[in-house]
Amino acid sequence: MTADKKGAQANASAPATHARDPATPAARADWLREEIERHNYQYYVLDAPSIPDAEYDALFRELQDIEAAHPELLTPESPTQRVGGQPVSAFAAVRHRVPMLSLGNGFTDEDVVAFDRRCAQGLGRAAPAQTQAPDLFSAAEAVEYACELKFDGLAMSLRYENGRLVQAATRGDGETGEDVTANVRTIKAVPLKLKGRAPEVIEVRGEVFMYRREFDKLNARQAEAGEKTFVNPRNAAAGSLRQLDPRLTARRPLSFFAYGLGELQGVDRPATHADLLEGLAAYGFPVCAERAVVRGAQGLLDFHRAVGAKRDRLPYDIDGVVYKVNALADQERLGFVSRAPRFALAHKFPAQEMTTVVEDIEVQVGRTGAITPVARLAPVFVGGVTVTNATLHNEDEIRRKDVHIGDTVIVRRAGDVIPEVVAVVPERRPADARAFVMPVACPVCGSHIERLEDEAIARCTGGLICAAQRKQSLLHFAQRRAMDIEGLGEKVVDQLVEQGIVRTPADLYKLGVAKLAALDRMADKSAANLVAAIEASRETTLNRFIFALGIRHVGEATAKDLARHFGKLDNLMAADEAALLEVNDVGPVVAQSIANFLAEPHNVEVVEQLRAAGVHWPESEPAARAPAPLAGKTFVLTGTLPTLSREEAKEKLEALGAKVAGSVSKKTDYVVAGEEAGSKLDKALALGVPVLDEAAMLALLRESAG
Repeated sequence: MTADKKGAQANASAPATHARDPATPAARADWLREEIERHNYQYYVLDAPSIPDAEYDALFRELQDIEAAHPELLTPESPTQRVGGQPVSAFAAVRHRVPMLSLGNGFTDEDVVAFDRRCAQGLGRAAPAQTQAPDLFSAAEAVEYACELKFDGLAMSLRYENGRLVQAATRGDGETGEDVTANVRTIKAVPLKLKGRAPEVIEVRGEVFMYRREFDKLNARQAEAGEKTFVNPRNAAAGSLRQLDPRLTARRPLSFFAYGLGELQGVDRPATHADLLEGLAAYGFPVCAERAVVRGAQGLLDFHRAVGAKRDRLPYDIDGVVYKVNALADQERLGFVSRAPRFALAHKFPAQEMTTVVEDIEVQVGRTGAITPVARLAPVFVGGVTVTNATLHNEDEIRRKDVHIGDTVIVRRAGDVIPEVVAVVPERRPADARAFVMPVACPVCGSHIERLEDEAIARCTGGLICAAQRKQSLLHFAQRRAMDIEGLGEKVVDQLVEQGIVRTPADLYKLGVAKLAALDRMADKSAANLVAAIEASRETTLNRFIFALGIRHVGEATAKDLARHFGKLDNLMAADEAALLEVNDVGPVVAQSIANFLAEPHNVEVVEQLRAAGVHWPESEPAARAPAPLAGKTFVLTGTLPTLSREEAKEKLEALGAKVAGSVSKKTDYVVAGEEAGSKLDKALALGVPVLDEAAMLALLRESAG
C-alpha cells in the first residue's frame, strides 16, 4: 500500500485559503467540499479543530445553498450528504470477500507466553521445549509484534473503489454482514473520499464506537426528552448504527478507528502491520495513537500492563489489547486455525460489567448530608475485584432504571470508580421483587430527609448534629470566613470526632487546654493557641454566624442578605418561606432549604447551645424592603438559551422573586424555551402556558424591575 503519505499529511495541515473565491458555482462547490472535509479531518480524526464552529457552519450553509440552486452539482461524496437519506425497511445482506474472522482470546500472562511460543515455533525461531522461557529467546529469534487496543464497539468493513466509499457492512457472522452504508456515511470520522492516490479497491476494517463524553451527552439528551437511555457506549453505538432511518444515526455522535484490511487491489500490501496503519492514516482514516511495536512475550506483557494502568483515563471504552505478528509475510506463514488467525491474540482485561442480584437497597449519608441509595448485591467478580455494593445515585435513577429489590442487574466497575448498577434484566424479575421506598428520616441521626424542588439529591437536615456530617460541619463552622477558629484543621477535627469529644459545634466551647494537649501532635502551646482562637470566636457578626451554620445554598452573600434583612437571629428563626422569599436574592429553593433547616429541632437546639456558650454579635432592626416584583410567579426553563446558561437564567428570575420549577403544570406561569427544547415545551403548548424565548424573558425582567 503506497499512498503518498507526505502529500496527504501536508494537505491535512495546510492553512485554510479563505481568500480563494472561484468564479463559477461548480468551482466554488468543489473548493467548499475540499475545505469542509479538511476541517472534518482536523476535528474528527486529528482532534485539532482549526476554525470556530460558526465559521465551519457558514461554509457548510454556503455549500448547501449552491447545491440547492444547482442540483446537477450534488455528488454522493459531498459532506452535505452525511445528514442521512431516506429510511430503509431492512438491511441487505453483504457477503464479505475476505472473511472478518474472530480473534483467539488470552486472559493470563501464561496465555500470552504460550501465544508467543506458538508464533516463534511456527516461524522456526524457537525450540519446541516446553520448559524454554520466552526471555531466553535470542534477539534474532524474538518475534516482532504490532500491539493495539481492543475497542469495545462494533466491527465494520468499509469498501472503497477508486477512492470513494461504496459500501459499509457489519461483521455479522464473519462471512455475511449487513449493509449499513447509508448510516456509516453520516459518521464524520469516516472519509467519503480517500486522500492521495487510492487503490482500485480497498476494504478497510475497523471499529465504530462512541467517545465516553459523547455517550454521556447523548444519555443526558435522551433522559431530558423522556426517551430510553443506553447502558454503555457500545450499546449506544450498535443501536445508533442499526437505525433504519439514517437521519437518526446522523444525530448520534459516532466515531471510527481503522485497524486492518480486507480486499486490496491495485497496490501492493505493505511489509508490516505497523506500515499498514501508517498507510491508512495517510489515506485519511483515524488510527488510534495508542499502539506500539514490541518483541517477544515480555514486550507484549509490558504493553498490556501499560495500557491497563491508563485504561480508565482513556476517552473511550476498551476491553483488552490485540497482538499481531508485525510482518505480513509471517502472518501468511502462520495462517489460520478454525476461524481464527494463528498470528493474532486478543488479551482481555477483567470484565467491567457482570450480572448479579440486588439483595437489598439501603441508604448512606455522605459528609454533606447527601442521601445515596446503595444496592447490596450477591457477590460478583467484576473489574478485577469482588463487588458486594453498588451505588444507585439517587431516587430518580432508581425509578428511571426501574430497580427493584430482588432484580437481576448489570453492574459496572471501571478501575477505582465506585461500582454502579447500569441496567435491570427485566425478564429475570422474580414475582416477589419489591420497589424501593426512600426513608423520610436520616438513618444516622433521625432528622428529617428533604429533597428540594429541582434537585435530584435528597439530604439529611440534621447538619449540626448528624454524625455522618459531623466533621464536615465542624470544619465549615471553623473556617476563616465563618467563625474563624485558627488551628482547628482537619487532623484535629478527625481526632475530636473519632474520640467522641465533640459532637456539635457547641461542644467546641467546652474544650480546655488539657483535653486538646492529649491529642496526637498537639503540644501545650498549640492547644493553648486553639483554646484562645475558640474563645475569640465567641464575638462575631450575625452574617458570619448564619454562614457558619452550614445551611445548604446559604453562602456568604446570602448570609449577609439574611442578616441585613432580619437584623436579629430571632427574626430569622421565626420566618416562614414566604417571609424568606422577601429577602434580596433568596428564591424558592434557598427559602425552602433555610426553612427546612430551622424546622429541625436538633438544629435549633444547637443554635441555642451556641448562644448559651456566649457566642454573640451586634443586632439591629430589620431592613425595610419592597416586595419582589415576580413573587408568586412560576417559571420553567427548557432547552439551550442563546447567551445565558440555565443557572444564570434561574438566578435572574429568582432575584426578582420568581419560582423556577422543574416541571410544567397548570400552575406554571411561563415556560422559557431555547434550542432543542424537549417534552416540557410540548406540555406547555398543550396546556396553553405562555412560552417565552430568552429575549422575551429578559424584556419581562427589565419591565418587572422597573
